[in-house]
Amino acid sequence: MAYWVNTEEQQREMLAALGLNSVDELFEVIPPAARLKGLPQVPPALTEQELTEHLNDLASRNRVGKQAVCFLGGGSYDHFIPAVVDAVASRSEFYTAYTPYQAEASQGSLQVFFEYQTLICQLTGMEVANASLYEGASALAEAAMMALSVTGRYGRVIVAESVHPHYRQTLRAYLANLEPQVITLSTPHGFLEPDALDQALTDDTAAVLVQHPNFFGHLEEVEELAARTHRRGALFVVSVDPISLGLLRRPGEYDADIVVAEGQSLGIPMQFGGPYLGVLACREAYVRKMPGRLVGQTVDRRGQRCWVLTLQTREQHIRREKATSNICTNQGLMAIRAAVYLAALGPQGLRETAELCLQKAHYAAQQLCQIPGVRLAFDRPFFKEFTVLLPTDPPPVLRRVLERGYLGGLALRRWYPQLANAVSLAVTEKRSRGEIDGLVAEYRQALAQYNRL
Repeated sequence: MAYWVNTEEQQREMLAALGLNSVDELFEVIPPAARLKGLPQVPPALTEQELTEHLNDLASRNRVGKQAVCFLGGGSYDHFIPAVVDAVASRSEFYTAYTPYQAEASQGSLQVFFEYQTLICQLTGMEVANASLYEGASALAEAAMMALSVTGRYGRVIVAESVHPHYRQTLRAYLANLEPQVITLSTPHGFLEPDALDQALTDDTAAVLVQHPNFFGHLEEVEELAARTHRRGALFVVSVDPISLGLLRRPGEYDADIVVAEGQSLGIPMQFGGPYLGVLACREAYVRKMPGRLVGQTVDRRGQRCWVLTLQTREQHIRREKATSNICTNQGLMAIRAAVYLAALGPQGLRETAELCLQKAHYAAQQLCQIPGVRLAFDRPFFKEFTVLLPTDPPPVLRRVLERGYLGGLALRRWYPQLANAVSLAVTEKRSRGEIDGLVAEYRQALAQYNRL
């Protein structure tokens, strides 16, 4: 319930009802010595994020242990979520609403999906976006399927090794029993080299799939990759970090054909891996091949603005052979959260968030690389995520760092055997200088202890 102070007129009415003339008379039963004399010193105002962190710190004193400071990444990030996101998304009109099968009875949900689509188009620089998919991995796989249909090519789909391993695994699962080959191009230097792509492109290639920033956190040469892809008639599909678009060029500006993303960073908690949000946007020329559903705006018979399901090309609505995908619905509640988050931050807020991520990540990398034996794995520009090489096996070091209260990164050996000593770290706008320095200190002690053994 919102709290509003009583006006002076309301106070007079209440005192009159009690037969009193002043507030002092109301409290005269309290001994003068026990009365508060003036307000205590109020500290300077805090931002919402600072206040939230302060209250969390106070609340943590009631528990045995303090929550670990998170430097994990790899597709799920500990970003700050403004209170307005929970306030709006938890309203019963949104929180209990089901998939809008009956458009005329779901105007509120359809309107917010339309606004979500508009915001995603503005964010990516693309012409059309759907009402969301399940998560980032299936969004990339759906984009590959879409590219096959658009180009009519069924020879191969090329994907960079620097794309998230889970995304590539999902892609292979989607295409396992279909004609196209999935060709994975090695990225020994932490990015897909354009010359390597040239050698792999063929006339029957449907699409080239890259991630920018990639799984290692580094930037790909997307302009050159897009140009070489288009010279061979294939589609260029890019998976982006939505927060990075506060600083980096929008995919539409470097001629991407299909843009996908994991939308978890847009106001959705990490929440043990899901539910998350699949983002997909493309050129308008490809809209008929788009998976999922598309909400459009029109007018009703009285001339009033309303919203409809413009496209829902799924098996339940059209003949199976004409369906673009078996995606049946959209992540409605997560899309609402993303829409509220983007609307609340606005272009300037998103840029400031991205700048904080960039600056803090580079500070963390610089400090970590001052530890003897620690160095960056790749000499490449990066955004909020980066990869370092340790002088020893990472798991014991990460366990020691965790015992000291820090989730210190992801060991990459399970996905990249050639990077046996590599650790990927992510630094968001939530991480303070003190937390970064604390992580570096624990890394230094953990590595020093290992060297003594």
